Amino acid sequence: MVEAGGRWQVERRDMASPFYCAIVEGRSRLTIRGRDPVLLVAGDFVLVPDLHDFTMSSEVPPAPHTARVPLETGPGTFRIGPMAEPVEMRALVGHCRFNAPEKALLLSLLPEMIHISGHERLMALVPVIHDETRSDRLARSMILERLLEILLIEALRSSPAQTLPPGLMRGMSDPHLAGTLRRIHADTRRTPSVAELARGAGMSRSGFFERFRKEVGSTPMEYITAWRMAVARDLLLRGGTNNTEIALRIGYGSASAFGMAFARHEGISPGAFAAKHTA
Repeated sequence: MVEAGGRWQVERRDMASPFYCAIVEGRSRLTIRGRDPVLLVAGDFVLVPDLHDFTMSSEVPPAPHTARVPLETGPGTFRIGPMAEPVEMRALVGHCRFNAPEKALLLSLLPEMIHISGHERLMALVPVIHDETRSDRLARSMILERLLEILLIEALRSSPAQTLPPGLMRGMSDPHLAGTLRRIHADTRRTPSVAELARGAGMSRSGFFERFRKEVGSTPMEYITAWRMAVARDLLLRGGTNNTEIALRIGYGSASAFGMAFARHEGISPGAFAAKHTA
């Protein structure tokens, strides 16, 4: 829990981790590098999957260069701003990390920022996470991992589809494309044609092609190739699978065909990629 009063400001730098904030009471201004400041009010929830630095401040920030280190006033409770001023803002703030081997792929598929107002389920979930963070209960890390997964999923599905940038989440929100994307993900061995994908979506070839490009941000064939390469990278990072096995797994007829496609897409051979990231 973060409590603040008066004119206050706090900065974090070089976090490189997912960040979330739920405003319980009052108001706060959130500034993320490269984006316009956002005014957060009670009932607002913000999730930034790939945050490196940010500034939170009172609605009217203090003079420049007056950022203060939060003072811990109790277990998991921090105070910002002049202590003589009454508390005007309370927020639950936290950050976590992705342990998935394909972190870069996961981040590329998520929106840059999710901002939701008045969502009771999210506002109820965040205090549970903070309570578990401060506890020393049995299986604490396992429970936290599951709670944070639920937080991410709940935030993503609560965000209006029309506000999402082109990408996987927007495509999965489209009833005409969701089934197509699931089939692409489930079977990387086959290379369906655009016409076949369009028939499965119940659309004309041209209509499907344009809708896919608009909602997902790439053509169907570009997306299929990108997904195959993501699966290949994951298998290379995990180890224990040779290039011939990977080629068959993702729809290439031979190890050489897979190697050329991988090098063309990633700019590096499969062997060099594995050596670079598993050394």
